[in-house]
Amino acid sequence: MREVEHPGGAHPATLLLGIGELTTNAPAAVGVDPVDDPTGVVRDAALLLDGGRVVWAGPERACAAGVEEVLGRAPDRVVEVEGRAVLPGFVDAHTHLVFAGDRAAEFEARMAGRPYEAGGIRSTVAATRAASDDVLRAELARHLDQAARQGTTTVEVKSGYGLTVADEERSVRLAREVTPEVTFLGAHVVPAEYAGRADEYVDLVCGDMLAACAPHARWVDVFCETGAFTPEQSRRVLEAGVAAGLGVRLHAGQLGPGEGVRLAVELGAAAVDHCTYLTDDDVAALAGSWTDAGAATGGTSPGATSRGGTRPDGTRPDGTAGTVATLLPGVEFSTRQPYPDARRLLDAGAVVALASDCNPGSSYTSSMPLCVALAVREMRMTVAEAVWAATAGGALALRRDDVGHLAPGARADVVLLDASSRTHLAYRPGVPLVAATWKDGTRAP
Repeated sequence: MREVEHPGGAHPATLLLGIGELTTNAPAAVGVDPVDDPTGVVRDAALLLDGGRVVWAGPERACAAGVEEVLGRAPDRVVEVEGRAVLPGFVDAHTHLVFAGDRAAEFEARMAGRPYEAGGIRSTVAATRAASDDVLRAELARHLDQAARQGTTTVEVKSGYGLTVADEERSVRLAREVTPEVTFLGAHVVPAEYAGRADEYVDLVCGDMLAACAPHARWVDVFCETGAFTPEQSRRVLEAGVAAGLGVRLHAGQLGPGEGVRLAVELGAAAVDHCTYLTDDDVAALAGSWTDAGAATGGTSPGATSRGGTRPDGTRPDGTAGTVATLLPGVEFSTRQPYPDARRLLDAGAVVALASDCNPGSSYTSSMPLCVALAVREMRMTVAEAVWAATAGGALALRRDDVGHLAPGARADVVLLDASSRTHLAYRPGVPLVAATWKDGTRAP
């Protein structure tokens, strides 16, 4: 990779040349037939970034005229990537990064045969409550740095390891310092001091805790599982969150089948996450939520069937959108549970995203490349489907139209691989393939 600087522009612009494979996730914007290639791949491509946005993308043979037309001057920085692959920054739409301590001993015991149970969350709650703001802030920064080094440029962060009004409020407040995608998950588990009094704890979550946390959050979430919260309790929490102005997300189908997936669809949730155990009715509900709606900015989800177009934010013309099934293969890798059947969802017409679920108990990884590799190897996704799910799919799970694709106007969040093709993400698992990352048009250190 060679880089040449020409300083002097009022708004520094970067031109990437010699891109062997550019994944745009925006076929219409780059003149690619979305039926033939929903991911909008351009070979021998160039990409122009300016003012934190993508301003031009297309074949390199056309870039000279494109640059002059868009900028009216030479770019400030020219990067020759020498045939490497470029794709949008990963959008990790499900993490739990505000916590202290770890659960390595629990992991070791699980590998020796003890099954995963939601109750292990309570040990992280104790460590998190005992930690200072500075400790939590430092741990959060460390995890975000590790994610960024692996190509993640947008991240959602949940609370859920405080479970008191004060500790949940500081969790969402600290998360809001680093991302606008903050989720209030006071209904993660029932804390020990409310044992046997789950309904009273739900009263607290829907009352004083929500009031304290909503100003810092964009989303509300609940762990709707046996051992956590019932569908009735989950509905109360989610409806209270909606009344407070928050969007809906939901954990469901991780430990066994239940009513959570259909509850998420009924309430118009942006995403329902895990989806390891799904009934035929669950799959039909997820697919049906996207009837007459498309799945991606500028195109449709690879593998999905018979959906029409949408607005740039993925919504239907009436402003509504379907519910994304966010799959979290790091959990199954770490817990030895069965992997979700992504093929079943895609073939039914559902929209799928991939996320890390980075947390100290069931998936202590922030590696989106690992999630892509697992999705291809274990969940019957093609490479194109997995990369789309980890970028455009994650953006759609957050109802975002500015990330997850590389069309003009998109945020200039770009990943350069030290490989000729995105296929290497699955073909060479565990290899540090991210050669460089740009976030908002600025190259990360």
